[in-house]
Amino acid sequence: MTGRDRVLLAFAHKQAGRIPIDFSGHRSSGIAAAAYARLRDYLKLPPGPIRVYDPIQQLAVVDDDVLDRFGVDTIELGRAFATDDSCWADWVLPDGTACQMPVWALPERDDGRWVIRSKTGRVIAKMPDGALYFEQAYFPFADEESADFSLIPAAMDESMWTAIASPPGPLVAGPGGQEKLAEGARRLRESTDRAIIGLFGGNLLEMGQFLFRNDNFFMLLAAEPRKAHEFLDRILLIHLENLNKYLDAVGPYIDVIGFGDDLGMQTGPQISPQMYREFFKGRHAEMWQRAKQLADVKVMLHCCGGVRELMGDLIEAGLDAINPVQITCSGMDPAGLKRDFGADMVFWGGGCDTRAVLPNASPRDVAEHVRQQVRLFGTEGGFVFQQVHNILENVPPENIVAMFDAVND
Repeated sequence: MTGRDRVLLAFAHKQAGRIPIDFSGHRSSGIAAAAYARLRDYLKLPPGPIRVYDPIQQLAVVDDDVLDRFGVDTIELGRAFATDDSCWADWVLPDGTACQMPVWALPERDDGRWVIRSKTGRVIAKMPDGALYFEQAYFPFADEESADFSLIPAAMDESMWTAIASPPGPLVAGPGGQEKLAEGARRLRESTDRAIIGLFGGNLLEMGQFLFRNDNFFMLLAAEPRKAHEFLDRILLIHLENLNKYLDAVGPYIDVIGFGDDLGMQTGPQISPQMYREFFKGRHAEMWQRAKQLADVKVMLHCCGGVRELMGDLIEAGLDAINPVQITCSGMDPAGLKRDFGADMVFWGGGCDTRAVLPNASPRDVAEHVRQQVRLFGTEGGFVFQQVHNILENVPPENIVAMFDAVND
């Protein structure tokens, strides 16, 4: 049975010979580049360049030898691109580890910090010395007087999360870009039997937060609903146009399409179920149903936090899978989630707590924790193993090995 078969069986809510595993199949199931360097050394694998495909979170490109070692069943579409050395430039991670960054997103020094600039030269991401990740430095619509919704595309070029691209990024921009995207997707499909995840995005709540800043966008939703609807209508039109182009190029070659919208916090949803239904449910449904009309794909949403109160609405909107299933948040008890929503939702994640267990427990305790999560989520299919979000810089390599070995055992 191939990795693709195992993942698709999970979506059919059937059990395979073992639980399907995701590691680095998307930008929230990866590993910090510094931790990845230590993992390769621990596994005694050949040295090689540590490539950072996500400059903001500083996540590593996970090489085939590690994917094979852990029996990983997924791969991200971006792995088909930026394979030439010319796409990469030398850099050094905050802990001193040598690495390579995409040439189009190479950080530069600026007054005691690292920054990444937009095409116009504006600082849109910053990382002070001593920090491990970049944070957003500019919000185009933070000043309400500048919120001209006809300027949304230009504003997206000035916001960290929408302007700093992982591969393929600018490699498929401009004339001929669609053909290059399709050709790369075709090559990857022919070279792997892993399930291919195409990352689209389609953020709605988060797009407001990226452009207005969180506080301002919450105020807009609550105090100026007509204006909020106008903004979201424009965002939806942009997403639908891009979705048509994206799936026209890669639809025949991917198995899962990844959307993103962090709807939750540690204590529950960021917004009420009523507000979700008013502003976001219908628009999510339109995108997710369009994706299924355009291609034979499963729809996955990256959605952090406690979102139990929204789960029924997400299912009704057409969602097939949710990740990272943040089990330490309010309402995200694995047994309850599986009991109440397991017949309709694939839980892509929740396999290992990355806040307390993975960085701090012994390898034996990590393995036992993983086995317990697999028992809770894995019955009757509907589960793809992934740790809760990315493996961070402080995780010991022996715990990473214990985690994946526990699933494979």
